[in-house]
Amino acid sequence: MEKRNELKIFSGNSNRPLAEKIVEYIGTRLGDCEISRFADGEINVRVNETVRGHDVFIVQSTSTPVNENLMELLVMVDAFKRASASSVAVVIPYYGYARQDRKARGRDPISAKLVANLITVAGASRVLTVDLHADQIQGFFDIPVDNLLSFPIFARHFLNMEGFDPEEWVVVSPDVGGVRRARQIAERLSTPLAILDKRRPRVNEAEIVNVIGDVENKYVILYDDIIDTARSMVEAAKAIKNKGAKKIVACATHGVFSLDALERIEKSDIERVYVSDTIHHENLPSFVEVLSVASLLGEAIMRIRKNLSVSIMFR
Repeated sequence: MEKRNELKIFSGNSNRPLAEKIVEYIGTRLGDCEISRFADGEINVRVNETVRGHDVFIVQSTSTPVNENLMELLVMVDAFKRASASSVAVVIPYYGYARQDRKARGRDPISAKLVANLITVAGASRVLTVDLHADQIQGFFDIPVDNLLSFPIFARHFLNMEGFDPEEWVVVSPDVGGVRRARQIAERLSTPLAILDKRRPRVNEAEIVNVIGDVENKYVILYDDIIDTARSMVEAAKAIKNKGAKKIVACATHGVFSLDALERIEKSDIERVYVSDTIHHENLPSFVEVLSVASLLGEAIMRIRKNLSVSIMFR
């Protein structure tokens, strides 16, 4: 008997709604897998269908609780590898620990590299992620990494917005490190680009030193990859407002929203926030709008499966 090599997609507990949208886009179903806890809290994974000789994709964001979701991912990879899957690709819409990508001070760990080692040693054959905080993290892996860009999702939303005029808008990068990311969406929208000169006196705190570019009487898109505590984004909005901006909206791929981030945004000069669904949240306030990256991930999975180019999606 000849058995065909099938595509099978499974989901962890961190972001099952996104996984369901991905399989709906592809036109398949989620695999049957139970993830539970033993009495002492250890993770128990039970795969209830055969994966022998098949290509397996695991959808799991390493978001809060980061360590729980990361360990869950590692145990799932090990389970599928030991079940004789032909390949085990991990789809990590939000890659946790990505901001610890270098030694900022003496004796600092490089946790992003450690997590890459753990995923590789567990048995993953490929990593698919969205908007890594630092591009060099791709080099931390000894397996192929596809880092998808989310800017087309946000650009499409603004281009379809009624009355959108590129001459009235400007894209602002909240720091020098995010200029390349902001330039991509600015070019897609045909808008000017401005940059904030920022310094960090302490962790999770930022001071805006200068605004480089013209934002006066403009509608501003503050574009970044992560909104965590929102302190940086709120300070950026304040500096832009002081320069005479008409309206400020914020866009970020990953809405972490730690601590009182949402309350801080609500009291700020930011009128609306757009994030993707790489991190699952329930009961977000009305000023936050979620745009799905399911079609982006679904298309990439199909292209990887058929050995087609993934980078062509962003040209």
